Amino acid sequence: MNIVTSYRDNQAAIRNPVGSEAVGGTEGPSVLEQYLRIARRWRWVIAGAIAGCFLIGLVITLLTTPQYTADATIEISRESDQVTNFKGVEREASVTDQEFYQTQYGLLKSRTLAERVATELRLVDDPKFFEMFGVADQDVPAYKISNGHYPAQGRAQRQRDAGQILLDRVGIDPTRLSRLVDIRFTSPDAGFSAKVVNAWAENFIKTNLERKIQATSYGRNVLQRQLAEYKNRLDESQRQMVAYASKEQIIDLPTQTNANGSTTGDRSIVVDNLAALNTALNQATTERIAAESRYRRAGGDGASPEALGNTAINNLRQRRAELAAQYQQLMVRFEPEYPQAKAIKSQIDALDRSITREESRVSGSLQSDYRQALMREQELENRVKALKGDYLDLRRRSIQYNIYKQEVDTNRALYDGLLQRFKEIGVAAGVGVNNVSIVDTADIPEKPSSPRLLLNLLISIVVGIALGSGAALALEQLDEAIADPAEVERRLGLPLLGSVPRTSNDQTPRQALLDRKSELVDAYIAIQTNLRFTTEHGVPRSFSVTSTRPAEGKSTTSIALATVLARAGKRVILIDGDMRSPSVHHWGGVGHERGVSNFLAGEEDISKLTFEIADLGLTAMTAGPIPPNAAELLTGNRLSILIERLLETYDHVIVDSPPVMGLADAPLIASRVEGVVYAVESHGIRSSQVKTALNRLAAANVHIFGGVLTKFEARKAHYGYGYEYGYGYGRDDRDAKSA
Repeated sequence: MNIVTSYRDNQAAIRNPVGSEAVGGTEGPSVLEQYLRIARRWRWVIAGAIAGCFLIGLVITLLTTPQYTADATIEISRESDQVTNFKGVEREASVTDQEFYQTQYGLLKSRTLAERVATELRLVDDPKFFEMFGVADQDVPAYKISNGHYPAQGRAQRQRDAGQILLDRVGIDPTRLSRLVDIRFTSPDAGFSAKVVNAWAENFIKTNLERKIQATSYGRNVLQRQLAEYKNRLDESQRQMVAYASKEQIIDLPTQTNANGSTTGDRSIVVDNLAALNTALNQATTERIAAESRYRRAGGDGASPEALGNTAINNLRQRRAELAAQYQQLMVRFEPEYPQAKAIKSQIDALDRSITREESRVSGSLQSDYRQALMREQELENRVKALKGDYLDLRRRSIQYNIYKQEVDTNRALYDGLLQRFKEIGVAAGVGVNNVSIVDTADIPEKPSSPRLLLNLLISIVVGIALGSGAALALEQLDEAIADPAEVERRLGLPLLGSVPRTSNDQTPRQALLDRKSELVDAYIAIQTNLRFTTEHGVPRSFSVTSTRPAEGKSTTSIALATVLARAGKRVILIDGDMRSPSVHHWGGVGHERGVSNFLAGEEDISKLTFEIADLGLTAMTAGPIPPNAAELLTGNRLSILIERLLETYDHVIVDSPPVMGLADAPLIASRVEGVVYAVESHGIRSSQVKTALNRLAAANVHIFGGVLTKFEARKAHYGYGYEYGYGYGRDDRDAKSA
């Protein structure tokens, strides 16, 4: 892309300069460079903020009352030691540990604990305590001292205030990943701080224990009411069971312990009788079978076991055997009629009768025993049958009885369980186990914890830096001045033709122009070079130089451009178009009695209206007499005729135009020339004003070649080191050589 094309693109941006961006895509500075530039530009604001904050921090630190901080360490266990085998109703802690400890930290900062500490240390009625913290106000009835004491009516309010004072100055700092908690308190009195911290820890332990006791007492009261209720239920169920048993004649024997140590429940008397009778029946049956067996074995031959075992029968048989033996001996020698043999025979017969009689008696006894055993067995069978009927009837009548009995057993079990729980709660309440203990008590601090001079000063400096930086950024945002050449394109949308440095105080612009080695001459030579690329035929043959308001350097720019063009061998004429405040005639040391206004009024002889500025090598035309209304003279075509006639003689016609704002002259002049060179004062005018002026020119279809940044100071620029290098490069070397 050539320069002319770039120039045409820039003109499109000029027609709508407000909000437009620089054309050309020049890469901007980095964020760090921008912040450094802002810091350099507003360094005194930042330094003032730092110094002010430093002084304020120093004064506040020196005037602040020393504060002393005492601290104590306590341990909070999750579970207390198990002295009894009693288990509470709370579930085992697992994921709820954090909730438990957060609850404990909240209790350490509770208002009730603070008021309790204040009451224990007798701070509620201590005027020195409230004066120490600046709370005592005689206008408040609760703090109105009478006879050296506070009134009793305001004690509740003082207690709340004292607790709040302690709460505001106490700190609870749990140690991470541990059960330790630090309690800190800060006050102007070191001993008081230690006293409050120790009292705080001790009262927390006491309140923790009291809460457990209260919870236990509440549990005891609840269980006591439940015990009374279940005792009534048990008594009522027992009465129902006994009344029903009496009505239905159900008799249960008490519980007994078996031989193996186990116990049996209540049993009915019918069951016991049936069992006893059944046992007796079995025994009677056995005896009857044995008697019947003996009776069946007994016969008429006397060979029954009972007969054989009978002593009398055996004695009789033995006597008979002896007599029979004697009788057989006699029969060997004598006849049966032998008297002795006969006598022995009669004895044998008598013995046989006796044996028969004894055998009959034994046989009758066995029969009698059999009959008795049979009768007893039958009697027992009848009684067992009767008891079975009674037992079945008892079973039927015992259904409701068992229901009552089960209810009695259930109520008794509940009552016994509650009674055992009640006893265990009483034991736990008497033990008084606490899960909070003091690890380190608070010692009286020897050094104040605040104010800390070095820390406060460091904080003051940091705050000063922050405030100064914020102020610098705010001022930078509010500042609309054009700080460096890059902003001419970025803020205004104007192509930058060049920047002109501010002349030193000991050198006038005329002297700088006469010094061909000056930075001012170098700057305008660069601007003239850039003007060569604004049109297809090089430097515009006719153009005006204007600005937003007066004293921005437009007249100096006009004369300087005319000078450098004249030194380049061009024939140049400078016209003072500012007929309201002319200045060009001062450069030639002449008056402005004749000039542009004369020609615009109808005079034709141009040669009488011009004068030479010999030292600068150019011709100039003054503004002429100041007309009543310069704008009316410029509305005609006389200015166009003047420029056309001058271009017949001169290579370039430069018009020093009046400023744009508030006047119609500048747009009228600009419409008669090829274009405008716009002068913008560095750090002297707001960019919004320049945009408004450019909009006026754009509305008149004025062709703007570009902007010239005047009175530029590199040290105030955003990136001044680059521009300063460009203007000053080789200057010292040439000055040294010339010297």
